[in-house]
Amino acid sequence: MKSDSLRRHPLIAGTMLLTFAGVLTRIIGFFYRIFLSHRIGAEGMGIYQLTFPIYVLTISLTSSAIQTAISRFVAQAAVAVSFQGSTAAPVGGTLSPKKRMTARRGAGDALCNESCYLAAGLILSLSLAVLCTALLYRFAEPVAVHFLEEPRCASLLQIIALSIPFGAVHSCINGYFYGLKKTFVPAASQLLEQLVRVAGVWLFFEISMEKYHAISLNLVVWGLVAGEAAAMLFSVSFVRLKKSRGSYMQAARQIFFLSLPLTANRVMVNLLQSLEAVMLPGQLRLYGYTGSEALSVYGILTGMALPMVLFPSVLTNSVSVMLLPLIAEAQEKQEKHYIVNAIKETCFYSLLLGFLCTALFLISGRWIGTVLFSNELAGTFIVILGWICPFLYLSTTLHSILNGLGRTTSTFFLNIMGLSIRIGFVLFAIPLTGIRGYLWGTLISQISMAGGALLMLLANSGWYKKHQHA
Repeated sequence: MKSDSLRRHPLIAGTMLLTFAGVLTRIIGFFYRIFLSHRIGAEGMGIYQLTFPIYVLTISLTSSAIQTAISRFVAQAAVAVSFQGSTAAPVGGTLSPKKRMTARRGAGDALCNESCYLAAGLILSLSLAVLCTALLYRFAEPVAVHFLEEPRCASLLQIIALSIPFGAVHSCINGYFYGLKKTFVPAASQLLEQLVRVAGVWLFFEISMEKYHAISLNLVVWGLVAGEAAAMLFSVSFVRLKKSRGSYMQAARQIFFLSLPLTANRVMVNLLQSLEAVMLPGQLRLYGYTGSEALSVYGILTGMALPMVLFPSVLTNSVSVMLLPLIAEAQEKQEKHYIVNAIKETCFYSLLLGFLCTALFLISGRWIGTVLFSNELAGTFIVILGWICPFLYLSTTLHSILNGLGRTTSTFFLNIMGLSIRIGFVLFAIPLTGIRGYLWGTLISQISMAGGALLMLLANSGWYKKHQHA
């Protein structure tokens, strides 16, 4: 019992800190989007949102999977070091056979310490980031014209390219601190990034209006670059590396092979999301909208309604970030009961939060759209999208458990399945029913992903079966 209490403490404390920072960030972002919707309009929001799948794709290619791998290996390296210490000088008795076996395995496998994994991850991530920056900057115009089918996105993509190296360093350092279960730096840098982004855009807009009496969409993206740079500088200032132990090549190889399926997962997911984003305005035109109307509807959906519905997910996202290293640590120690309890509690609290949020959006969704965004269509979208909350939150946390167990291939197939369902609705439902077809497709895809993750964890893991017979 005491052990479980101690193990839960970093999850609770870390989750509370990340949630606090995440809620503040979302609140700032919420008013920021209201500000943008009034200054650049629904069509401007649509053009801006079209670039986001490309931005997220660059993050997937250069840093997000590497961050996950760093977090997992740093957590395991810390456990291996503690076990080696306990076997070196056992006081007051001997270790159990299970812990002796785990300690021996840790001593043999943990060739690198935490600093070694961070350094190797940074080298990998920065190399990919510099390459990605050069390619996106060079080919921004063809991507905008031929893929996004919106030439006005070209200059936005070139500016986005400059933020990629900053984001890579920031992401790797966050992974290092997540692995150590120290969440202050990631939480504070997340908040700082949002503050600098919003303040920067507001300042750029004021200067532009004073000098040119006009506002450029480019200024919104320059705010993003400023936020990433500030977060990187803040994170770097807190890194106090120990002397690296082990082979950088070994650490890089471990990070590479764990992050490879995760990267393939996220790249494929983001390619499909980019395809979905490009197809949506076109399919809306087939339904009967003009080009400007289609971009406006897309902007209302992705720039107003979805961020509102995703606001409460700050809590489940925080839990997911903390779950991954804790599950990896439990697997390293072979504490199967801890993993079983994590699955059960994750399901209960994710569904509880989800259904409460669904009720909230059903009751207040139309008011939020009409009063806060001055847009009735945004309210309609919020009401329909509210139904995804229980399944979205459950899927997010269960996928984190799967990644913590090293089952990255499973999350890959689940994500591909969910996106394939959504794209199917984009292709066949939107021309017949309009944007509502996409909204219902989103709901069905989230139900499928959450159900698939739960089945994989319960039916395919030996832990659940052993727990039942215990």
